[in-house]
Amino acid sequence: MENISISLEEYAKMQATIQKMQEEIEQYLHIIKKYVKANIINAEHKDRLFKFIFGKPENKPWTLSLYNAVNGTDYTDPNDLEFNTLEDALYMKMKNDISFIISSEMNLWEHQSTYNPNMPFRFLEYAAALYDKFAETTDFNQYSRNLQKIPTPKCICFYNGSESQPESKTLYLSDAYDNKGDIEVEVTMLNINFGKNKKLLDACKPLYEYSWLIDRIRIHQKNGNDLNTAVDKAVTEMPNNFIIKPLIIANRAEVKNMLIFEEFNEEKYKNLFIEEGREKGREEGRIEGRNERNKEVAADLLREGNMSAAVIAKISKLSEDTVRKLANSLGIIVL
Repeated sequence: MENISISLEEYAKMQATIQKMQEEIEQYLHIIKKYVKANIINAEHKDRLFKFIFGKPENKPWTLSLYNAVNGTDYTDPNDLEFNTLEDALYMKMKNDISFIISSEMNLWEHQSTYNPNMPFRFLEYAAALYDKFAETTDFNQYSRNLQKIPTPKCICFYNGSESQPESKTLYLSDAYDNKGDIEVEVTMLNINFGKNKKLLDACKPLYEYSWLIDRIRIHQKNGNDLNTAVDKAVTEMPNNFIIKPLIIANRAEVKNMLIFEEFNEEKYKNLFIEEGREKGREEGRIEGRNERNKEVAADLLREGNMSAAVIAKISKLSEDTVRKLANSLGIIVL
């Protein structure tokens, strides 16, 4: 076996890297333990609290209130709203948060506790499945010689993550294109963190109360309480006139599970972003390493002499301009 020797400095760096990896693994395992302990593998606990409040048929008045607040409308009959949310059991593991049709509009709502610039692509997938569902359940005929009317899509992403974001932002599918494309999807992202979009929150009492609750939970967590204790304290502090309070109290265990599930997923995505950054750093390091090796090759060839800058550039895979700058720094004249 070939003997491999490393310096003390390199050994220390390796030990530090291993220690950091162990700490990250322990942190990740801690999150997984919370995830399993909360029994979140159970399907009914995988819904977000936002969907639990605004996506249930029995809470249609709250959904309608939020729709009116977002769109500046004044609908009063909850029965004007017809849910058509996708369920993963029927749609090959595709499951959106909330979708419904009202007044020839197909509203697609998603909640995000982690900023995701790829939401337009997800909305594209959801819309395709929902239009397919619409075509199957109506007299829509795509082969007709007459124009067939379809509901107008409205895509809204409600964001309440801890990362700073503007009160309103439009995300475009075309931002992901390398060139100009023929399909566009626009998603309006609304920041519903407590203290943001005051006009919107004031126009929808259930949304205001939901935002207040999440804010209080986070405050208690920052003060050193675990999520379970933070939820209990926040629920206890909820004013009695909050209309969502009876729902939260009656389903306190499920609410905790939903929030732990969201926290787990947010941490998971954070880890993914960290890994993306590391991979980018590693790739940049590899590129920098290759450039340094190429410069060493070019320097050796320059010292040998009898080669033009163009030839050296070709051999070393550097630009001719880089070769000439290197020659100048070495005090070597090159053709």
